[in-house]
Amino acid sequence: MNRPTSPTGSSPGDQSGRVGTVAVPQDTASAVFEEAQNSPSFGRLRRSQRTFATLATIAVLSLYLLYVLLSSYAPGLMGARVVGRLNVAFFLGLAQFGATFLTAWLYTRHADRQRDPVAEQVRQDIERVLAAGPHGPGRAAGVSA
Repeated sequence: MNRPTSPTGSSPGDQSGRVGTVAVPQDTASAVFEEAQNSPSFGRLRRSQRTFATLATIAVLSLYLLYVLLSSYAPGLMGARVVGRLNVAFFLGLAQFGATFLTAWLYTRHADRQRDPVAEQVRQDIERVLAAGPHGPGRAAGVSA
């Protein structure tokens, strides 16, 4: 299997296969990445991820905890038949799968609409600053908000 190699003159850390990247001194790249990490855009990106992940985790674990608590403390309710031999416990168990798939779909939709555009802008800002070089245009302005 062939591994992509960096083009001549590109930075050793760039193994993405992009052609024409310019070598950037490590200290410059580090400064640019630190600046990007401290930017308001990156902060919004991290906050968005944390908020969604926290809410989704609480929702899914709450549903699971409800199932466990009802199984332990309300066996009469969980054993109540709904359709034929299928009881409430069966349908709440299936709801666990539904909640998992719903969460995955919501996560993908949230990422596509909310986080990906911001992440793309942060990436473009970093690439713009790195392409300009350590003293080139745009370096003083840094990564945009």
